[in-house]
Amino acid sequence: QVQLVESGGGSVQAGGSLKLSCAVSGDFFRRCEMTWYREVPGEERDVVSYITVDGTTHYIDSVKGRFTISQDSTKNTLYLQMNSLKTEDTAMYYCRADCQKGYYGGIYYGDFRRWGQGTQVTVSS
Repeated sequence: QVQLVESGGGSVQAGGSLKLSCAVSGDFFRRCEMTWYREVPGEERDVVSYITVDGTTHYIDSVKGRFTISQDSTKNTLYLQMNSLKTEDTAMYYCRADCQKGYYGGIYYGDFRRWGQGTQVTVSS
């Protein structure tokens, strides 16, 4: 079973930091593009940052210089380090994997996508 599990959310004051984690159930990173999304109630789920298979990173303008996406293949974990948090960063954060076909945990999959269950980040003024 291919699964993603987020953690690390919480409540913090503006200017504070949080580090989100997304644990994956297998050797994903060689064949999966990993993305962090966030969603505010009543609005669309939006991309925050992503990292490609070759390690290229991308950030939306509003988080550049404050957020850092990274991955640790030895721990099968994706991270989002969030510094200088603002109230407008308050949202549910999700990780998503877009994976190329291949064997994962000994089971063959075609191209597939998986979402984590989300972790809430609340930034207060």
